[in-house]
This record gives sequence, C-alpha cells and structure tokens, in this order.
Amino acid sequence: ERRRERAPETPREILSRGRELLRRTADGAETVLATLPEGRNWSNDVVRSPDGAHFIAWERAPGGERVVNYVESSPRGSVHPVLHSYPYLKPGDPIPQRWPRLFESATGREIPVSRELFDNPWSIHRERWAPDGSRFTFVYNQRGHTVVRLVSLDALTGKATAVIDENGPTFFDYAAKLWLHHVEGSDEVLWMSERSGWNHLWRIDGRTGAVLGAVTSGEWVVKRVVDVDDARRELLLVVAGRNPGEDPYHEHFARVNFDGTGFVALTDADGSHELELSPDRRFALDRWSRVDHAPVVELRRLSDGAKVLELGRADPRALAATGWRAPERFVAKGRDGTTDIHGIVHWPSNFDPSRPHPVIEQIYAGPHDFHVPKEFRAHHGHASELAELGFVVVQIDGMGTNWRSKAFHDVAWKNLADSGFPDRIAWLRALASTHPGLDLTRVGIFGGSAGGQNALRALLDHGDFYRAAVADCGCHDNRVDKIWWNELWMSWPIGPHYEASSNVVHASRLQGDLLLIVGEADRNVDPASTMQVVDALVRADKDFDLLVIPGGGHGSGGSPYGWRRTMDFFVRKLHRVEPRAAE
Repeated sequence: ERRRERAPETPREILSRGRELLRRTADGAETVLATLPEGRNWSNDVVRSPDGAHFIAWERAPGGERVVNYVESSPRGSVHPVLHSYPYLKPGDPIPQRWPRLFESATGREIPVSRELFDNPWSIHRERWAPDGSRFTFVYNQRGHTVVRLVSLDALTGKATAVIDENGPTFFDYAAKLWLHHVEGSDEVLWMSERSGWNHLWRIDGRTGAVLGAVTSGEWVVKRVVDVDDARRELLLVVAGRNPGEDPYHEHFARVNFDGTGFVALTDADGSHELELSPDRRFALDRWSRVDHAPVVELRRLSDGAKVLELGRADPRALAATGWRAPERFVAKGRDGTTDIHGIVHWPSNFDPSRPHPVIEQIYAGPHDFHVPKEFRAHHGHASELAELGFVVVQIDGMGTNWRSKAFHDVAWKNLADSGFPDRIAWLRALASTHPGLDLTRVGIFGGSAGGQNALRALLDHGDFYRAAVADCGCHDNRVDKIWWNELWMSWPIGPHYEASSNVVHASRLQGDLLLIVGEADRNVDPASTMQVVDALVRADKDFDLLVIPGGGHGSGGSPYGWRRTMDFFVRKLHRVEPRAAE
C-alpha cells in the first residue's frame, strides 16, 4: 500500500501572476512554482485533493478572437446605420484550451504529467478528485470529436491512464450523449456509449477501465438518465425504440439496476410519454399522446409500472367537427430498402384525392436531434397554415438525424450535404403510390437555419425532384457558421469535405425556383453565409428571389412579413396562381 502525504500544516495560498504560478505563505513570502511560455497563462481555479496533499493548477491557451461585424441599416430612432460586432469562433479557428498541472502541496514540487492522452482538447471537464485523494479524473473531448476519454492521473506518480477510451471513426455525440456518473462508495462509473452501435449505458471499473457489464443493451436507445439512486443501485431512464411495432422515436420511461437486471417498463401506451413522480416516489403521473392521439393522463405505480387508473382523456371531437384533421403517420423504406423512415403528413382540411395537390416538405435535418413532431397538437404552426392553402405538407426524419442506430446517425459525418434526401425522396414516392391526390411534379421545400441549408441543397442536388425552395437564415457553408455545431458533425481540421457540403461552392447547380431570406442582424448564423450564396448565384447568372429583413435576427423568415412572403412564393410557384387574386 502506498504511503500518502499528509496535508501541510502551514497555510499556503496558490495564486497566479501573468505566466507565473506562485505559492504565498502566511508571512507573505512568495515562491515561483512554475513559469509558462509566452502566450500561455494560468487560470485562477486551483483544485485541491480531499486530503490536501496535492493540487491541480490549469495551464491555459487563449485561442482565437474572431469578430463578426454587421451593419444595422435602419435602427429605430436614428437615420444613421449602426455597426455591430460580436465574438464568434468559426470552424478551424484557434480555440481556448486548458491542461491540468499536478503539484505537491507541501513542497510545491510539480509532478510531471504526460499530455499524450489529452494533448488537443476541445474541452476538459467533469474533473474530480477521488475521495481518498489518490487520483484526479476528467473527461477529455478531443478537438474533432472522434476521441473522448475518461483520464485518470495518479497523484503520486503523475501517470495518466485512459480509464475509458472512446476512439471511433466518426463523431462522438458529446452534445446529446455524453453522460458519466461516479457511483458513491465504489470505484465503479456508469458511462453512456454507442460502442455497441446503439446508445446504451455501461458499468466500468473506475480504476482499471475493465468493463463490468452492459446496463442496457439491444436495438433501441437510452435517451436520458432521469435519476440515479446509488443506495438502491438503480436508474430511471428515458428510452426509445424498445417497443416492437411502435414509432422508434416515442419516449418511454423505464427502471433498471446498475448490473442490468430488473428492467421494468414504466410506460406502455403507444405514444410519447412524460412522467411526473410523486413526492414519495411510489407513483407517477404519466401524460402521453401521439400526433394522431389526444393526450391521456394515467396514474402508474413505480414498483412495477402497472397502471392504477386513468385520470383523464382529452376529447378531440369538437376540434374534428370544425374540419380539423390530425396529421397522418407514415412509414416507408429508406435508401437501403430496409431501414424504416418515419414522417407525418399534414392534409388540407378540404383535401380531395380526386385532384392533384402540390406537396411541400418542411425540413430540418440537423444531426443533433430528430425533428418530426411526436406529441398531439391542435395546430402545427407553419405546416398547418400551408396545408390550409391547399398543399400537402410533410415532415420526415431521414438518415443522418439522431436517436436511431449509430449507423443511421453516421450518414451525417462530414456530409451535411446529404441531409437524408435519398430517404426523403423514397418516402415521398412511397406516400404518393398509396395516397392518390399527390402531384410529385410540384414539390416544394422550406426550412430555416440548418433547414435553410437543407432547403437550398434540395435544388442543388435534387432539382429534378424538388421544384421550389425557401431557404431562411441558412448556414450555407459550414466554414462560416458557429464552431461548435459544425465541428461536431464536420470535424476538424478543415478539409475538402467542407467544400463538398458548401451551397456556396455548388450554387451554379441551381435548378428550380429559390427564395432566400436573411435577417441582417442574425447573431446565430452569420448573414454573410446567405450573401455569399447570393454572390455565387449572381456570378453563375442564376435567377432567384432575395428578401433581406432590416434589423431582423435569426429566423426572420418566420416573422409575419417573412412568412407571408414564403406562403405567397409557394402559391405562385406550385399552385401557379397569384396570391389573393380575385376569383
């Protein structure tokens, strides 16, 4: 057994001054413990071990200082334009980074630590001293997001060990699937991973890294950990895709023991669920619905998931009497002929299957989530409004979106241009083959932000299918957009794949009718992203429409004026009539 150093008796303050890390004793005397090279500095947060024998100081590199500028052309209360600037890192820019440095408290001696396992961090976080002070652990997310590790530093020797090493050929979805729990009173850790091809939980020895077992497994996913009970050694989870024959995106609740035994489904109705626990955690209110099923509230027993009684059920008959029609769920095979692709159809209330109707897809293919609604709503916003103009409106989750298998998600890897279009087109053709009244010679598409990028890409790559598009505030070149979102899916360093997915680079391929919308004051997606598309289209001698909204922020296409222009555009291009024209 290793002998551990006791905490020093004399109070010592650790502080930084410029590039120097110093120790100051009670009498004010200072000693330099370490000096950093030019361009580096120390952070002010020192992390001491529980026994006081060691501490961690953080070396920092400041990163880049890119600034985005825009001109507010028409500020209220003034006739003079205003220049605005704000910090905004983009893919490939230098980023702030930090690294742990290990020191003895009693002597101030630095214990050398190799950075081989954490040399290029996007982030180092979830840092923690073991209760006995023997090791310091942290989660290392490598820039490019293909490597995520739980790293352990031995307090006496400084040796770094990868307790958990996720090192794959594509992204580790740290934004939605990075979850870690240190089990109290144990060396065990619980860890979320897609190493099996599906997002599940694993139990791992926190000292050796040995996999002690899968907590969950199968061709379904764990979406969230709601609660961890270390004393009872059980977890409360949100899961999806576990019920055969049900929409795999529906959220259900379940309980399971740390060792994978005792799995209990706490919800079972065919819909997406929300659970509210009673104060004594013996019962729960289960609220569930579906896009085509009004909400139901049930009281359920948490010990076995059994339904005690139904407390309430919404009655949609009065709504239906107005002519309202619930969206229709539809499933078809994707590009590979085997994978189910799920979507919904918003029908016009006066839909007549004996005559052809143009079709519009509302698209958002961002890989961070799925995007087709799953819960009941009386009104689905823009989709419902377009449907009442005589369009059949669809929403589809193609490959590349989240919360299916890892392979399903990986389609987006370094390939945001794909946007799931082969799956979407196959789905639409299957829908038209079984539902008369759809005219696939008049298909439009619209979206905002990543959806704006997707909508324009439809006309660049699939202009033989999509005929008209409205692209609002699109991130049309991922090199111009915010760093975190784009490097997560497109990785780092910048390579030819960024250019391959750029709408700017491929603007000359435009087919069909296009309306670009941008707010000049967008602070989410740089407005230059849209204006660079405009420049490329002008140079390619392409016809298109452009709406710039002075003072408008992100999503200006959804403003009253922007949305009216969107609806008018589709009426002209797909119905081929003038909006609000006299009969």
